[in-house]
Amino acid sequence: MSARSDHARAPLPARRTVLAGTGAGVLAATVLPAAAARASAAAADGVPLGEYDVVVVGSGASGMTAALTAAGRGLSVLVVEKAPTFGGSAARSGAGIWIPNNSVILGAGVPDTPEKASAYLAAVVGPDVPADRQRAFLANGPRMLDFVMANSPLKFRFMDGYSDYYPNLPGGLPNGRSVEPDQIDGNVLGAELARLNPAYMPVPAGMVVFSQDYKWLNLAAVTAKGLAVSAECLARGTAAALRGEKPLTMGQALATGLRAGLMRAGVPVWLNSPLVDLVREGGTVTGVVVEKDGVRGVVRARKGVIIGSGGFEHNAAMRAQYQQQPIGTQWSVGAKENTGDGIRAGQRAGAALALMEDAWWGPSIPLPGEPYFCLAERTLPGGLMVNANGTRFVNEAAPYSDVVHVMYEKDRGATGSHIPAWLIVDQNYRNRYLFKDLLPTLPFPDAWYEAGAAKKAWTWDALAGQIGVPAAALRATLGRFNAQAWGGSDPDFHRGDTAYDHYYTDPNIQPNSCLAPVWVPPFYAFKIVPGDLGTKGGIVTDARARALRADGSVIRGLWAAGNASAAVMGHSYAGAGSTIGPAMTFGYVAANDIADA
Repeated sequence: MSARSDHARAPLPARRTVLAGTGAGVLAATVLPAAAARASAAAADGVPLGEYDVVVVGSGASGMTAALTAAGRGLSVLVVEKAPTFGGSAARSGAGIWIPNNSVILGAGVPDTPEKASAYLAAVVGPDVPADRQRAFLANGPRMLDFVMANSPLKFRFMDGYSDYYPNLPGGLPNGRSVEPDQIDGNVLGAELARLNPAYMPVPAGMVVFSQDYKWLNLAAVTAKGLAVSAECLARGTAAALRGEKPLTMGQALATGLRAGLMRAGVPVWLNSPLVDLVREGGTVTGVVVEKDGVRGVVRARKGVIIGSGGFEHNAAMRAQYQQQPIGTQWSVGAKENTGDGIRAGQRAGAALALMEDAWWGPSIPLPGEPYFCLAERTLPGGLMVNANGTRFVNEAAPYSDVVHVMYEKDRGATGSHIPAWLIVDQNYRNRYLFKDLLPTLPFPDAWYEAGAAKKAWTWDALAGQIGVPAAALRATLGRFNAQAWGGSDPDFHRGDTAYDHYYTDPNIQPNSCLAPVWVPPFYAFKIVPGDLGTKGGIVTDARARALRADGSVIRGLWAAGNASAAVMGHSYAGAGSTIGPAMTFGYVAANDIADA
């Protein structure tokens, strides 16, 4: 069986949430049109701030790609950004980009075809997303990537071996389809580099690290390749320093390269300029109301407005309205400015919303200061996850979004039974692998224990007491898990049955690189909550990225892309970069649709 069939996603209340319940319907029918009319009337009297062919809201991956495309088509463009920095969540990310059949992977010999990609995406997404939107993504993604490379200093690398998340499905590729930005010199931005949104996890000083390297950095203490990759990362950093460069990779490189492209094209980016509302005239969106330098004013858009302002992960009221409890804005690693401004403005203009109950989930540890989104830690051999009953409930190595879907699905039966869950590892695991950014054998910070995010004990029973689970049940769970780990098989949850399961694992562990017993004291437990990279619900759009009303009609003058729009991935996640790849693609689609009109 595939990971997908073993770990079915939670059956959500509505597959396409257009309006959240009767109350929201009444709101949409009465309050929202009135509020929109008042906003438009007020906007008409606002201070004129300029006029452009296209106004783009948001300077993340979708917004900057849209602006770069519109400028490349000869249109005058303005980007307005709420934050004091540019780059949004994309700048904070690892910047994997999932684009089937792009020139980079084909040049690397990846055996992809349009037929394989279409079959795979349809199998992953199912009926949640119209087929024409899926086709638009697959057709335009490769063109977008080539356009970006031709119109910015960005180049991309194949993430060789980073499997599609469901490689056993028709068209799935065990070696993957994802790319990431190549190294870029931050000096290309000059003084503007100071306004780049910082990375979620900074690269160690003196090193140049790609997303693909982290797999091996985790294993630097136990594999020759891990040690070699560490040395290579240091050598890259040393070489860049000798050249006088400011080397950037991952999301920092992506945001820098796109911003550099906009600078070359003469596209202004207004920071500290939040969207207040959309201007509508006769049912057509004709501009935006923004606050710039403390002044509320109007920017006219002769041809269209593209909303690329991100999701609503840091809006507690919206999360409470649309999403299942428990939920926390403090568990998200998305940009803190993502409070759904563009989504709400689109809704006031009449746009339907969908997928609002979902997010780009991932099991996360609520560390003090900022959550930690777990990738390798829950997959490496020598660890397992348990619920409040002290029992396993999921394949820990499954795609991160699926793990959280299972947490929520099973928590519905008894609130608090699976949220929080606990990741349990032993000292053998700790001696071998990087954990977050802590080298093997080093103690975990006292602050983790003080915050209740980490626990430590010398026996299984003592650990059970610390995390509040039945000791007998935890003993039974660990006994069964260890017996299966010694044999290299997981008949309970099929951990290790797919190529994806083995990506963040230890090749020295045989016969199953995903599985090793938890038996060397002391033992550690880490609190696991449903974190996310951002929300994935928003404005409903068509294959041309145009905003739609609930009846399917087009809102003239309004387009949306990225996490401000309902994701083309539906409730699933095709591979590394399924957020950024479609975000950039539909930003490109939106700008071209405006230019073609």
